[in-house]
Amino acid sequence: MSIAHEIEYKIHGDDMQLVEVELDPQESVVAEAGAMTYMEQGIEMETIFGDGSSNQQSGFMGKLFGAGKRVLTGESLFMTVFTNAWNEKKHVAFGAPYPGKIIPLDLTQYQGKIICQKDAFLCAAKGVSIGIEFQKKLGVGFFGGEGFIMQKLEGDGLAFAHAGGTIVERELLPGETLKVDTGCLVALTRDVQYEIEYVGKIKTAFFGGEGLFFATVTGPGKVWLQSLPFSRLAERVVGSMRGMPGSSSKGEGSILGGLGNLFDGD
Repeated sequence: MSIAHEIEYKIHGDDMQLVEVELDPQESVVAEAGAMTYMEQGIEMETIFGDGSSNQQSGFMGKLFGAGKRVLTGESLFMTVFTNAWNEKKHVAFGAPYPGKIIPLDLTQYQGKIICQKDAFLCAAKGVSIGIEFQKKLGVGFFGGEGFIMQKLEGDGLAFAHAGGTIVERELLPGETLKVDTGCLVALTRDVQYEIEYVGKIKTAFFGGEGLFFATVTGPGKVWLQSLPFSRLAERVVGSMRGMPGSSSKGEGSILGGLGNLFDGD
């Protein structure tokens, strides 16, 4: 595996953060399409299949197959590489897609691998491999909330992930277990075991305000948790819009709910 580019960075902001990456001449950073906020003169951008790492297969068909696997995680076939083409330091910045925090991950500190939610990746030094991680148990796929397939970041460089709300890092001892809402699990190191468990009581599941399943993570290793999954934020926004003037809904707090439309002929 080739050595990833050694980039430097600075994170700006609090709730709506962006990461500004400093590139030496000929250094590059790879990012999801549309993540760039600004770049200085001298930065050149190129759209590529996949991540451009040494793990990616050679040849057009190999690159197409490697990039095509990203479709399984809901991502684009393409990524964008930003390269400093000048002979002095230049900067390029990438913004968070919704309120939350940007998490810098030095992969050399985590045995060269981090597993994260499929939409958590923001950008990374060129040379970092962005692939897919299949969970061992089908239960994770059907009931995990965030999907059967997760992303994996591999290599020896810096990568940046994004998560919603407040970020909590937990270091789990060998055999130590933590039960987590499935949407709140952002990332974990390679030795952490990840399973899905049923809540247990059907009344709790339906009337307790929680889901039918939760994630159980077992150490040793580190996990990153978020307080505001995007899915939860989106549900609250949509729920609020239903109660706005002109909306067809009878209000979020209406005891009739959708049945109210029947009395209006809707």
